[in-house]
Amino acid sequence: MNNKYNIGIIGGTGDAGIGLAVRLAVGGHEVIIGSRNESKAKEVVNDIIAKYNISGIKGETNENSSTSEVVIVATPWDATISTLAPIVNNLKDKVVITMVNSMIYENKEMHSLMPTLGSMALEIMRILDSKKVTGAFHHLPAKNLLNKDKKLDYDVVVFGDNQSAIETTLNIVNSIEGLKGIYVGSSKLSFAVESFTSVLVSASILHKGHASLKLTGVHQG
Repeated sequence: MNNKYNIGIIGGTGDAGIGLAVRLAVGGHEVIIGSRNESKAKEVVNDIIAKYNISGIKGETNENSSTSEVVIVATPWDATISTLAPIVNNLKDKVVITMVNSMIYENKEMHSLMPTLGSMALEIMRILDSKKVTGAFHHLPAKNLLNKDKKLDYDVVVFGDNQSAIETTLNIVNSIEGLKGIYVGSSKLSFAVESFTSVLVSASILHKGHASLKLTGVHQG
């Protein structure tokens, strides 16, 4: 049985953040979409409520969103550290799930970039000085998340170093209908997980689709 959480989404006004907020709210969680601009966050939430007629979502500042029980980081990669720096104290000893990928669009493809420490997850772990950072949701197509009536059928790769944080992350993933969380290992795999997003996005661009993942031959209860 999955627990219900109060979840803040930092930088949650992009398509991926909004889509994830909608799915989490449908799954019974209380969600706060965070933004540097509070009025933008509230406008996004008003649009969600009008379009989908769902409750359980609020729009706040990133700072207010960061006081949630669990926090998801959905910022653009190049704004992640500057966004988290002022709210580090709110995030200490808290489960923080990153879905950030560092990529650049070039020659009609998405190309992965390697941050200084090797991945955005490791950069976030460094600034938060925390082992409770996990990774998930990197490979989900935002357009399909945004369409509440679209049936999902995806596996979600989860990595992390802290067992309780991993379990919380898997609970949250599995609470969304059509998603299955699969733990793949430690944060040492973070660059491989993050960088593979560029393959999926490039495939989506080339074939005009919405590529994601299904892992076969893996059994996880």
